[in-house]
Amino acid sequence: MTITQPDLSVFETLESEVRSYCRGWPTVFDRAQGSYMYDEDGHTYLDFFAGAGSLNYGHNNPVLKRALIDYIERDGVTHGLDMSTTAKRAFLEAFQNIILRPRDLPYKVMFPGPTGTNAVESALKLARKVKGREAIVSFTNAFHGMSLGSLAVTGNAFKRAGAGIPLVHGTPMPFDHYLDGQVPDFLWFERLLEDQGSGLNQPAAVIVETVQGEGGINVARAEWLRELADLCERRDMLLIVDDIQMGCGRTGAFFSFEEAGIVPDIVTVSKSISGYGLPMALTLFKPELDIWEPGEHNGTFRGNNPAFVTAAATLDTYWADGQMEKQTLARGEQVEQALRAIVDELPEEAEYRGRGLVWGIEFADKERASAIAARAFELGLLIETSGPESEVVKLLPALTISPEELDEGLRTLARAVRETA
Repeated sequence: MTITQPDLSVFETLESEVRSYCRGWPTVFDRAQGSYMYDEDGHTYLDFFAGAGSLNYGHNNPVLKRALIDYIERDGVTHGLDMSTTAKRAFLEAFQNIILRPRDLPYKVMFPGPTGTNAVESALKLARKVKGREAIVSFTNAFHGMSLGSLAVTGNAFKRAGAGIPLVHGTPMPFDHYLDGQVPDFLWFERLLEDQGSGLNQPAAVIVETVQGEGGINVARAEWLRELADLCERRDMLLIVDDIQMGCGRTGAFFSFEEAGIVPDIVTVSKSISGYGLPMALTLFKPELDIWEPGEHNGTFRGNNPAFVTAAATLDTYWADGQMEKQTLARGEQVEQALRAIVDELPEEAEYRGRGLVWGIEFADKERASAIAARAFELGLLIETSGPESEVVKLLPALTISPEELDEGLRTLARAVRETA
């Protein structure tokens, strides 16, 4: 595909240097539908990024768009703080009936503010309030958000450095596979908890991703997650699962922890919960933890009613009949087969890993992933990199992608890998 030079002048002169994704995709996008984006010069791009996991149901999904347009046209409430509205009621009822009750999950629902880091901040605050302790345990290569509390439990040194002040009250432990199986799971963690001389303050909670997306598509085994849940229960620590990127069906089941058969004390949800890419986040927790005082945690935009409308439509459309999970797992098998073929052809060291429709290829040559992503863009495919040194090619296609579109993108990825050898 030939790409003409787009006019990026206003972005380059007026917008802050902090911008990042646009540097890898130097064009001006104009429209998007389903799994495709289109720039203002008419070039077509197959999207294996899906708004960093915020567009699990594709761009401008027609069912969700219709619900949103109807709501706006009848002058439905847009900004509602935490007022009771018909849109919020419809979402809460759908979430309870379609998601929570069938899974026998007892959670109360909190609207903490519209972003993932809002959900994490409120989860950490609640855990500390409930337990009366400050320390939180997180894991190597974790990513939980860019505000200060979330950064304190994030592993990436570059992102942590941006805080500009000490990030305290967080202690990292080895994630699954971090020590290559040479040390029994949680041996170090348990030893520190037992030893009065270890220097580890008794934690209020442990926060974990079942699959570390930004950290490099590191997949925790179900048995590792079960052991962690057991450790938290035995040691009087709350278990927080950050399901912001891996929830809403990304790994197959609606919640990524379902495969392990655990019930976390607190769960954070955002990104694709609105279904349409509209800002929305939830903090879910067991009823006995609901000790908030009214207004103790709030935010001006936590009542984004258009997001509640599309979220309810998403649940009714995609989660009422149980088919979405089966489809995602089938698409995941298609991806896994293609990645196996790509890696088998490579003369150099590389490995693939993932679950559902989140996958990655890690290259021993740490510059390779960025080169592949750049070549993929030239070929009309949007993919990003992840990992502490951007050494992993990360695939996050929409859950609604067709087998044909998925095959098209995987063939383009294979070509980009070959042409950057």
